Amino acid sequence: MKNLMAILSKKSGRSKGRVTVRHQGGRQKRYLRMIDFKRDKKDISARVEAIEYDPNRTASIARVLYSDGERRYTLAPFGLKEGDFVTSGKNSALTSGNSLPLSLIPVGTVIHNIEINPGKGGQLVKGAGSAATIFGREEGAILIKLPSGQIKRFKPDCYATIGQVGNPEKKSKNVKKAGIKRRLGIRPTVRGTAQNPRSHPHGGGEGRSGVGMKYPKTPWGKPAVGKTRKKRKYSDKLIMKGIRL
Repeated sequence: MKNLMAILSKKSGRSKGRVTVRHQGGRQKRYLRMIDFKRDKKDISARVEAIEYDPNRTASIARVLYSDGERRYTLAPFGLKEGDFVTSGKNSALTSGNSLPLSLIPVGTVIHNIEINPGKGGQLVKGAGSAATIFGREEGAILIKLPSGQIKRFKPDCYATIGQVGNPEKKSKNVKKAGIKRRLGIRPTVRGTAQNPRSHPHGGGEGRSGVGMKYPKTPWGKPAVGKTRKKRKYSDKLIMKGIRL
């Protein structure tokens, strides 16, 4: 659908001409698919026209046609097929592909595309094969077990989609040759210990001397070991159980 796509400009891991993310560059021309993460067309049924490949994400996407004639792209959950119907809203059924507020989803239900703030759109659990689970309820909060094993509190008004994200076989896919990685925009990765000290903090030394430092560092000299999370992060109070990385 041309009205749902736009040319995705190349960044090649650079900002203002400087490399900010290594191992990126090249790749073929891509189109950005406008994905509907908000699912803000409430109580309007949509028929799945096609399950498509998206080069910008690991999950498959579904092209849906709403009863009012509008078409949109959404994440395709596992098991969704052409001809199925999906809806969003408080009156939606608890079936795969439907989006509901967390307060109306029973404990133990598998979900994805979870909102952090109501109305902002899904931000968590969107990769291929990933899924979270409604763990329990508290006063004024819904407990969700994320794929990392962390249990976190969410607002009851936040929306989530029922089911597991589709394309779970993505992790086991065999990359047959190096050219496939280059077409995806992924450049070769060289070990830091194999480089010279001007190129990487781990470089240098006589022979295979290893890191040769007290602790690992990034190419920019910052510590890359232990807990690198902010000591005072806004979401710390929402974490019920799990490691604060």
